[in-house]
Amino acid sequence: MTIEHDEFEGIRLSIVNMDDKKSVELTRQAMKTHAAGEILNKALIPAMEAVGDDYEQGRKFIPEMLLAAEAMNAALALLKPELTRSDVKKAGRVVMGTVEGDVHDIGQRMVCIMLEGAGFEVHSLGADVPTLEFVKAVKDMSPDILGMSALLTTTAPRMKGVIESLRKEGLRDRVKVMVGGAILNQKLADEYGADGYAPDAASAARLAKTLLDNPGA
Repeated sequence: MTIEHDEFEGIRLSIVNMDDKKSVELTRQAMKTHAAGEILNKALIPAMEAVGDDYEQGRKFIPEMLLAAEAMNAALALLKPELTRSDVKKAGRVVMGTVEGDVHDIGQRMVCIMLEGAGFEVHSLGADVPTLEFVKAVKDMSPDILGMSALLTTTAPRMKGVIESLRKEGLRDRVKVMVGGAILNQKLADEYGADGYAPDAASAARLAKTLLDNPGA
């Protein structure tokens, strides 16, 4: 194993092990000899992919994912100034939010964490987001993906309303729409007119990459 590989693996393990102090220390050391984009792609992104796998396999739960995300964000904060100045290409831009009438926020926050860990630029609108605010965000921010979350049977149908509003405004073809939440399934996603459905945060990050890698999907 090379010294370079040891450095990246150390950062990756510090995040997987939820050690924010270690992730900052190792990232700071790595920045002396490696570009921020290299550290992001070879350490931080693989770390959050591993955390997502652990969650799907039942080896980590939401509290552990949040702690791992804190370790990742602590390292990312060191890299951001250089990433902003450099020409490191983002995986894509995503706008996320929980639909109007639904104040449940933890699900979409977890998705935002996983998307950032996967290299996406993420803008969260938070919870209880009106249809017009989703439409305005698509118009103003020109995201590659719009993500919507809902936990209630009474609020999930609002996703269909957002998609219909995007179509009326001539914006639907400009953005991929992915949906998720405890009440959602693939059948409802298809019924609402979404481009994709993800049952959890880890699969949402993979879905986002798939939607952009396969524009015709």
